Amino acid sequence: MESTATYLTTIEAAAYLRLKERKLYDLAAQGVIPCTRVTGKLLFPRHSLDLWLMHHLEGDRAGRRAAPPVLAGSQDPLLEWAVRESGCDLALLCHGSGDGVRRLAEGDAMLAGVHLLDPESGAYNDPARLGLGAMGDLVALRWGRRRQGLLIAPGNPLAIRGLADLTRPGVVVARRQPDAGAERLLRYLLARQGVEAEALCFAHHLALSEDDLALAVRQGEANVGLGVAAAARRQGVDFLPLHWEPFDLLMRRRDYFEAPIQRLLTFTREPRFADRAAALGGYDLSEQGRVVYNA
Repeated sequence: MESTATYLTTIEAAAYLRLKERKLYDLAAQGVIPCTRVTGKLLFPRHSLDLWLMHHLEGDRAGRRAAPPVLAGSQDPLLEWAVRESGCDLALLCHGSGDGVRRLAEGDAMLAGVHLLDPESGAYNDPARLGLGAMGDLVALRWGRRRQGLLIAPGNPLAIRGLADLTRPGVVVARRQPDAGAERLLRYLLARQGVEAEALCFAHHLALSEDDLALAVRQGEANVGLGVAAAARRQGVDFLPLHWEPFDLLMRRRDYFEAPIQRLLTFTREPRFADRAAALGGYDLSEQGRVVYNA
């Protein structure tokens, strides 16, 4: 009977791919096929084997311009740290989820980090609604779930207890760029509670990243803003949790097997990655690495 485990042993993986075990060992040693070593034994993630097999059946490298080793899209504190610590050589160009989607579609980025909510359906990162439905080799991996909420000035001097308080006189709200995932989420949460976004007093300058927004609150340029728990902890501001969201990595199937992405994903299986996520706070990694879309 075929194994349905998330990770396959060498014997199971060889049978699954219809390869000899010796050949599988050779491919693993050459770094050609995705695998991990646990207590001296090789294990093969089933979803990675499926992508590898489809990639080689399609031969979808032919005739296409190689994407530069760039990670675009939304800034995420844990992802930013992992890129540096893993030595994966990805350049960070994090100008918001919408910008990342455009760069991925145009071939100007190898990877895009996104958390884009569709206000009509309540679904996140739907390729069709992102304009990526025609990308026949699109793959989305779950990076993790993140805690979103209100970042509030230390000590909460204005006694902000929820979204309705953002309309009070004297409350200045930090905001992100229009196509950022946090801006979409803010308007969605306001509408769900019957709060008019136009009733808020927004800061004059846009915050272009999670850390920029947290710093704006920390430095008194705004009293409050919507962002992730990790940015609040990193910048020393108060945090009022409101919402859990998925954060996904989008890429073309052929790029999944490129060295920068494989180094990054391999690093996420190290114990210190989970330790860092716990230290930052606001992450649920129970689905980390799961293939959530495979065109």
